Amino acid sequence: MTAAADALLTVNAGSSSIKIALFALDAGAPRRILAGSVQRIGTAPAFAAHDGTGAPAGARRWDRADTSHEQIFADLLPWIDAHLGASRLAAAGHRVVHGGRAFAAPVRVSERVLSGLDALVPLAPLHQPHNLAAIRAIAAARPALPQVACFDTAFHRTMPDLARRFALPRSLTDSGVERYGFHGLSYEYIAGVLRDDAPGLAEGRTVVAHLGNGASLCALHAGRSLDTTMGFTALDGVPMGTRSGALDPGVILYLQQARGLSVSAVEDLLYHQSGLLGVSGIAADMRTLLASEDPHAALAVDLFCWRIARETCALMLALGGLDGLVFTAGIGEHAPPVRARVCAHLAWLGVTLDPDANARGERRISGPGSRVTVLAIPTDEEAMIARHTQAVLRAAPA
Repeated sequence: MTAAADALLTVNAGSSSIKIALFALDAGAPRRILAGSVQRIGTAPAFAAHDGTGAPAGARRWDRADTSHEQIFADLLPWIDAHLGASRLAAAGHRVVHGGRAFAAPVRVSERVLSGLDALVPLAPLHQPHNLAAIRAIAAARPALPQVACFDTAFHRTMPDLARRFALPRSLTDSGVERYGFHGLSYEYIAGVLRDDAPGLAEGRTVVAHLGNGASLCALHAGRSLDTTMGFTALDGVPMGTRSGALDPGVILYLQQARGLSVSAVEDLLYHQSGLLGVSGIAADMRTLLASEDPHAALAVDLFCWRIARETCALMLALGGLDGLVFTAGIGEHAPPVRARVCAHLAWLGVTLDPDANARGERRISGPGSRVTVLAIPTDEEAMIARHTQAVLRAAPA
């Protein structure tokens, strides 16, 4: 990496949005200098960005609803160049949801790597195709720009064999049908924060709850993942915005055999029509549900909190107890009522909240007599992508 190539682009691409950030390569860790997103892809694509101070840094719209990832990046990359001025872009780092068995660490993207990641699309149909579309779009616009894939599954490779296995024939396990876990970039970031800010807790027994439109929990000990609630796919675990979470497999057989649903119809039901949206019949957004007086909205919130508390208790098996509980991601960081309800279910463990601290959104929200430390910590997956990308470039300069 040359001295002039001194900025990194991070990309988190989804079906209807693309989050980007620019990081300056200073002497220490990468430093964020810009963040932005393209929203409403597929309907009315629009980009907006702000600089490190929060001030608006740029915006644009696309007239065509069918504007592709390729066109979006073909337009954004020159804008990024202009924003960087004399600096140059060193690389692009991407969040890729599924790395399977083959990819246990961040890796420089090549055609061989892309081929391997394409094979994992059936395991993460909501995310993987869009992650890879962004990689290919940047490659089309800037063929010489190094790109690095950072995997949400990689952090969970430390899980012991018992936590990884299903009770299925060994031939299926040997072929890769096992529990992988997701949201690893988020959990890795939180593990680093605990190591720096709460070393005693970092070495202890902590459950981290990544609660957003996608949600999961992870059992952390000494910065390592020992177990997590998502398994073979990102459909497992607690209910989510539109995903069912863990489900008796007999329900799927019933839907196909007795109700006549096709495989694609079942997939659409479990990924897009279930979770908070399915239970409430109103919305997938927690803010809407908390503001609603409809009893079905209250039921959806109650079920969400109950399942989070239940999974927390299950993860205690891997940890041998519980010293800390960390809430993170959109709901975990910004929904005090959810945090309060989850902790109320865990009161029998000696979990108590400071109501005022919880309402204010302070970092430490447990009460003074709580036997479990409860924290609310913002996550930063983009920072982890930037750090991994920088490390890959340093290990194998372009």
